[in-house]
Amino acid sequence: MGFGFKVTRSDEEYKVVVLVRTDLDMGKGKMAAQVGHASVELALRAQKMDRKSFDSWMSGGQKKVVLKVSGKDEMLSVMNEARSNGLYTVIITDAGRTQVEPGSMTCVGIGPAPCSDIDKVTGHLKML
Repeated sequence: MGFGFKVTRSDEEYKVVVLVRTDLDMGKGKMAAQVGHASVELALRAQKMDRKSFDSWMSGGQKKVVLKVSGKDEMLSVMNEARSNGLYTVIITDAGRTQVEPGSMTCVGIGPAPCSDIDKVTGHLKML
């Protein structure tokens, strides 16, 4: 589901990037939970579907970077670009029990992949 396959390089640092929507006005705890969901989902999928990327990311300290996007359109645009570049992605959709409406897409996770591959897609975004 939304995963491309990319030849991995073990000589470069790997990371996961999570894009968080700022238009939802989530509290810090809610954002942290959503980022956690994305990170875990990416790790589990990579472990199953791309063991080399998973192992490189795990052995390198599991680098995670959280970036902000202005809203759903920007988030989906970056996600689609990531997918078209062969990067693993996951969309996190909230159940809506607390701060956001049910079914709200709160964040997108990308990776794990070589930093340079992810930076080609996300390098223009600012940290949260």
